[in-house]
Amino acid sequence: MDHHGAPNDGSELRPSRPHLDAVSREIIEQLQEDGRRSYAAIAKSVALSEAAVRQRVQRLLDAGVMQIVAVTDPMQVGFRRQAMIGLRVSGDLEEVASQLADFREADYVVITAGSYDLMVEVVCEDDSDLLDLLGRIRALPGVQSTDSFVYLKLAKQHYNWGTR
Repeated sequence: MDHHGAPNDGSELRPSRPHLDAVSREIIEQLQEDGRRSYAAIAKSVALSEAAVRQRVQRLLDAGVMQIVAVTDPMQVGFRRQAMIGLRVSGDLEEVASQLADFREADYVVITAGSYDLMVEVVCEDDSDLLDLLGRIRALPGVQSTDSFVYLKLAKQHYNWGTR
């Protein structure tokens, strides 16, 4: 118990997950299938008015539950090398993560538990570009070592988390 008499189970430290009803989940699923789907088409399938769908989508966007973006295939737009880089770091992990996030090549940066302190997914034009990037990453204060995992073939990539 804390000093207010509430149970001290750590739950106040965990971010609350927004509750999504079945209609909101269906709206999200439809937009995941086609982000250009019209509000009218979505409204018809979820039995709401177009205005109600528009309002729900805006609330989901405002709450940060989802975003609507164009996703490109890096290979099709001239980026021929993708890799995941595991970093072992001493010092402030969040500071190093923040610096990695500023690299234009980084599309995913995460603080992890286990063998690596940080993982960063990168998209580069070619091997020379990756080699240059590795030099810049290794030069960051606190970076002790890196391991690179070069992507040979992408077997699966999806964006439908949390609805199915």
